[in-house]
Amino acid sequence: MQEENIFLFVPNLIGYCRILFAFVAFAFMPTNPLLAAFFYLLSGLLDAFDGHAARALNQGTKFGAMLDMLTDRCATMCLLVNLSLLYPQYTILFQLSMSLDVASHWMHLHSSIMKGSSSHKTIDLSGNPVLRIYYTSRPVLFFMCAGNELFYCMLYLLSFYEGPSVGGMGLFRVIFWVSTPIAIMKSAISLLHLITASRNMAAIDVAERKKLQE
Repeated sequence: MQEENIFLFVPNLIGYCRILFAFVAFAFMPTNPLLAAFFYLLSGLLDAFDGHAARALNQGTKFGAMLDMLTDRCATMCLLVNLSLLYPQYTILFQLSMSLDVASHWMHLHSSIMKGSSSHKTIDLSGNPVLRIYYTSRPVLFFMCAGNELFYCMLYLLSFYEGPSVGGMGLFRVIFWVSTPIAIMKSAISLLHLITASRNMAAIDVAERKKLQE
């Protein structure tokens, strides 16, 4: 029987495209905001398709889960670095957002794997109810992630122009204000991730120490 090549699984190929589009977005960020925003959001949109492909083709893998999470974290982090240059007065907020995003997801993924889960999107149904809804309802997960990315992307575009007028206000500003509460909720969920994952890690430590003492 021929050995499967995990790196060529369809979800992972989509993941590589996401990375490519993200790099194209970064390259255009200093010179072409609209093109940069298009490729950045396209990279984020493909995040939904790799999950569907993994389930439909039975090609979910630990490598794919890690690739997916790292692409999300690195792409958002690079955009926040650019926002720090455009809005230097808010650099500390962007730094806090980056730190919370990376720390919460890393801790959550690590604790999930230690508990036997194959992905940071696998959640114990007996755990926190907010995280349970966040990870078991795909529409909720997509809505929250899309709103968060739109918030930062619109903030980036607003440093150049307002966009087409909608009811006397620029389209980019309208989307920015609509997505603002979503971004705030997403940050709150990230903080909840960090707290819950830390408690899970501590519980694992307690169980292992108790086992050693026995």
